[in-house]
Amino acid sequence: MSGILSFPHTVAAATIVASQLASCALAFADDKPGRTYGTPRGPLSHAASKPAQNLPSAHAEIDTEHIFGFSMGSDIGKPGEIEVEFENVGAFGKRSGSYAALANLNQVKYTVSDNFRIAPGFSLSGQHINGVPGLADHRDVAFSGAALELRYKLVDRAVAPFGLTLHAQPGWSRIDDATGMNIAQYGAEFAALFDRELVKDRLFAAFNVWYGTGGTREIVTNLWRHDSEMQLQAAISYAVQPELLFGLGIRYARAYDGGGLDRFLGDAVFAGPTFSYSISKEVGISGTWQMQVAGKALGDNRSLNLEQFERHQALLRINLHF
Repeated sequence: MSGILSFPHTVAAATIVASQLASCALAFADDKPGRTYGTPRGPLSHAASKPAQNLPSAHAEIDTEHIFGFSMGSDIGKPGEIEVEFENVGAFGKRSGSYAALANLNQVKYTVSDNFRIAPGFSLSGQHINGVPGLADHRDVAFSGAALELRYKLVDRAVAPFGLTLHAQPGWSRIDDATGMNIAQYGAEFAALFDRELVKDRLFAAFNVWYGTGGTREIVTNLWRHDSEMQLQAAISYAVQPELLFGLGIRYARAYDGGGLDRFLGDAVFAGPTFSYSISKEVGISGTWQMQVAGKALGDNRSLNLEQFERHQALLRINLHF
């Protein structure tokens, strides 16, 4: 990022953090009795993946998945648990004109085992665009596509110094969430979700490495384009009460032309408060409002990147547990 944070430095920082977390995990595993050097490391056993019996109940009750806003915790629920989620992401504000876009994802999540969860879903999108240079005026709400989320918990935070879950979500879209344009888009997103309990039952932290890529055909022109994006996300959340948490999230995003982070287009930094509230054991609500605090588009010397991103991005999520 020009004048703020370069990509090599950012990746280096992320690599250092990830390596330190990995070192903690390896040290934790090597300290266990009966560990023999040279023995292949297999997946966590069924017994090891379960929470330790002497952990306080509050530790198990605070599900870290949705307490960090846009960032995600490593928890995936208990085996056999079914969850319905309504996730709404809003984007607001361009350099001029009136701009608002909403992306809604509705999922049914099923935790297959201690380590694996599957979540099919469908999406809606809506836009209210007027007088924004480079974008056609548009106002509509429509069914926009479908996705399949897969998560695998590689490290359980209940028995290790931190948690790590791998996330993959292939999807198909017929509407461009940002412009409302009719498209045929095929893509996927991938992420590594780290989290850790910093202060017992009170303070939690998360760090995500996220990558999205896709190919898009514009229906009007029949032309294809490919783009990709990378984000480094970090957040911290404090439990005022076991059911109520407040925190702060920050994201660094980079946009590219090309499906493999090929040609850099611009970057942006977003930051803002987060909250999570468990209304009951069956119903939870969480969200965040983040403002672009820094950014730069390629070839544009003005502050902030309002070409690939927006001034504000917000999230409101409702979860129903069965």
